[in-house]
Amino acid sequence: MRICVFGAGAIGGLMAAKLAAAEAAAVTIIARGPHLAAMQANGLKLISEGIETVVHPRCVATPEEAGPQDAVIITLKAVGLPGAAPQIAKLLGPETAIVSAVNGIPWWYFYKFGGEFDGRRVESVDPGGEVSRLLPPERAIGCIVYPAAEVAEPGVIEHTYGDRFTLGEPSGERTPRIEALAKALVAAGFKAPVRPKIRDEIWVKLWGNLAFNPISALTSATLDVITAPGELRDLARAMMLEAQEIGQALGVRFAIDVDKRIAGAAEVGAHRTSMLQDLERGRPMEVEALLGVIVEFADMTGRPAPNCRTVLALLRARARAAGCL
Repeated sequence: MRICVFGAGAIGGLMAAKLAAAEAAAVTIIARGPHLAAMQANGLKLISEGIETVVHPRCVATPEEAGPQDAVIITLKAVGLPGAAPQIAKLLGPETAIVSAVNGIPWWYFYKFGGEFDGRRVESVDPGGEVSRLLPPERAIGCIVYPAAEVAEPGVIEHTYGDRFTLGEPSGERTPRIEALAKALVAAGFKAPVRPKIRDEIWVKLWGNLAFNPISALTSATLDVITAPGELRDLARAMMLEAQEIGQALGVRFAIDVDKRIAGAAEVGAHRTSMLQDLERGRPMEVEALLGVIVEFADMTGRPAPNCRTVLALLRARARAAGCL
């Protein structure tokens, strides 16, 4: 199976390294800058559970060098997808699957959705429909990322915890292509359950991110502070309850209650959210994929969501002022 990891930073690097180490697939990495140069010169080093592994997958700068793939795993930030879509499209052969291992609501969300919203475009993450045009939703496989990793230095990935990548077809079917992908990930040492309702899984992760990330970016508070009893926790909880109402209006089933979800986040401790890290480093923030989309869905379903709307307005202003949109 030919698998290309597009945007091989921390999570993409983790996936590529373990797939290559297990020889579970013919792996190609598309990267750039010092990270690409280091991997080409020295290989890709993975540090996990105190063990260092160096692999030498094919590392290139352009899709033209990679050629058509059986599956393309996208591990970019959601904000980078519209700009990258023309390059990703060059990797597609007649049957290539696109695995969207991206935070937030994906561009294909309403494909095979059924009901009144079936086939609707999500403007927040697919402005003007350009992503859907270049990366047709029928090629998409959903992938929820649970591991944590970071790029310790160019060419070096440090894996801190987690080994699960939950997969799902938009239609809920168990297709040959998703079975092949799950088999490759399991062979690489990951857990890769295939779920019939992948959108429910998307919401469970998004449910915390839509509140904790924006609040952290606006206040510089770490996760332990946000989830401690007080005003920030109350705000996060209110936003999450608004989002739960919106999700349920779209048919989402929440398997846990809001307080259990907050408690789970509290266990992570003094963690700086990815959005706060992006703000501090002057990088684009995933404003629309994590919160803008919630307000878009609120408008679609006729829900007021006042807290989410207010925090979104403040977050957009903060990102604009910092040059992080």
